[in-house]
Amino acid sequence: MNHDAPSYGLWFLAIANSAIFIFFAFSFFKPQTKRDWRSFSAFSAFLVALFAEMYGFPLTIYFLSGWLQSAYPGVDWFSHDAGHLLEMMFGWKTNPHFGPFHMLSFLLIGGGFWLISVSWHVLWQAQRDGEMAVTGPYARVRHPQYLGFILVMLGFLFQWPTLLTLAMFPILVFMYVRLARAEEAETRARFPESFARYEAQVPAFIPRWKPASLSEAGK
Repeated sequence: MNHDAPSYGLWFLAIANSAIFIFFAFSFFKPQTKRDWRSFSAFSAFLVALFAEMYGFPLTIYFLSGWLQSAYPGVDWFSHDAGHLLEMMFGWKTNPHFGPFHMLSFLLIGGGFWLISVSWHVLWQAQRDGEMAVTGPYARVRHPQYLGFILVMLGFLFQWPTLLTLAMFPILVFMYVRLARAEEAETRARFPESFARYEAQVPAFIPRWKPASLSEAGK
């Protein structure tokens, strides 16, 4: 690691990374309704808070520096690599970008974005045909797009946990659960019998192992 290079204050990188990931989320999710924009805006705020600390100012490290220096005296906590708190705290000695928590974060982030993208195509097709979305990811879980957002945020928490994003995470999860319930109320009113069969077979947020047989449930 080059100690002459600045570790923080790289606001251009903070803005650029925020913009890139927000654009990715926008292209995968394609918000249309007010509810869509609300969930997308909350997710965007999470990303901005994350990258502001990752490249701008390490607020979490600043607040915890006294305890961190005492508990882990051999770590330069104001170096950029030390922002990977979990790798540092568990004693990972080599490049934290290849640490176990960082690798897990890649799986969660990639899987989350993939789930958001695939789910949008199924949902768009169902809305175009005036039916419920019950195929693809919707045959395993009722709210795959919201689950995708949760997986992405969880992945970033494993990669670069901060006090602000840790505080935001349960609030955003609660918000997504409320939005999901509002959507279900609308769907239940429009497809009362079909949704009752669908709800009985497919869990809301924890995917079932095998897809449900729902070929006629969406009509």
